[in-house]
Amino acid sequence: MQYKISTEPTARLRIDKWLWAARFFKTRSLAADAVGKGRVRVNGDAVKTAKEVRVGDLVTIEIERLRWEVEVLGICDVRGPATVAQTLYAETPESTKARSDELARRKTFHEPAAERHGRPTKRDRRDMDRFSGGD
Repeated sequence: MQYKISTEPTARLRIDKWLWAARFFKTRSLAADAVGKGRVRVNGDAVKTAKEVRVGDLVTIEIERLRWEVEVLGICDVRGPATVAQTLYAETPESTKARSDELARRKTFHEPAAERHGRPTKRDRRDMDRFSGGD
């Protein structure tokens, strides 16, 4: 199937639809929720879902505390394969470095409560009480 990608400066598309077509979000409703919660900015400004994005715009997207800064290179109103979606944007070098640093930090970070699952046992409760000086 042939996907029509427009790179003309006059081409426009709703931000939620573009985020979905560029495969940042699995569904359009997830993209709309992220825009509504202020996790998506276009050229530094918070936007609503009806905002139209154009070729050349700088879009900042925050997904699970990872920040993407991408420049819009193309507009496609249908969701295609990942190879097509990757041609719709170019990530800035600063964004790439910041994301890789954050992912590396997450790999080495140890969550203190990771080994605890669910409620404390009777033994855990006694240890906590002993440590806190309680009864």
